[in-house]
Amino acid sequence: MARQESTNGSGRLSQIRQAYTMTKRVDPKIGLIVAGVGLGTFVVLLAIGFAIGHPVYLGILGFVLGVLAAVIIFGRRAEKAAFGQLEGQPGAAAAVLNNIKRGWNIQLVVAANRSQDAVHRAVGRAGVVLVGEGNVNRVRPMMAAEKRRMSKVVGDAPVIDVVVGNDEGQIPLKRLQMHLAKLPKTISGAQATEINDRLRAMGDLMTNAPIPKGPLPKGSRMPKGASKMR
Repeated sequence: MARQESTNGSGRLSQIRQAYTMTKRVDPKIGLIVAGVGLGTFVVLLAIGFAIGHPVYLGILGFVLGVLAAVIIFGRRAEKAAFGQLEGQPGAAAAVLNNIKRGWNIQLVVAANRSQDAVHRAVGRAGVVLVGEGNVNRVRPMMAAEKRRMSKVVGDAPVIDVVVGNDEGQIPLKRLQMHLAKLPKTISGAQATEINDRLRAMGDLMTNAPIPKGPLPKGSRMPKGASKMR
């Protein structure tokens, strides 16, 4: 048990180091900013403690709140750096979808082409969501073809198109998870599972379709706070 806890602790530290290294490449001042926020919070609370005659209590509170504030700031800037590196890369939407752990059954690359445009599928209580990434003029026909292919399987369940991008009518990459989470629930969990099973039975990946070689479309990880991005 002790060895397992030690391994888990080492794994977390390794993840934190990797996140810090990645963030620092994009945000060179991250160390100074995080340290400044943490130390500043502690100093302010300590000063208040001296002013009211309780430096020990306020000092302890300041230390705890300082660490918490530093962690929050680091998490937000790490998220921003991660999305900044993914933005515009083939497979970026796949990386984000692959990190949705609850509420959705995700199937990556149900359609793709040689230009590395791709359509992914998410099935949940909101229905079936087709998520397209790449050139919108190529992605839209791919999504329409996928809708026709699924039509006999999904029945009356809603089929929703989402194109990832920054143009009008598109969903920015950093808001993709939040957008899916806010979709209204229109079918039961049992219906969603049944539809997903039927779709998977159809066979998802087109024969000989090229899989985008973008960042971590499989087995990828994002900062834990990514799902809370606003």
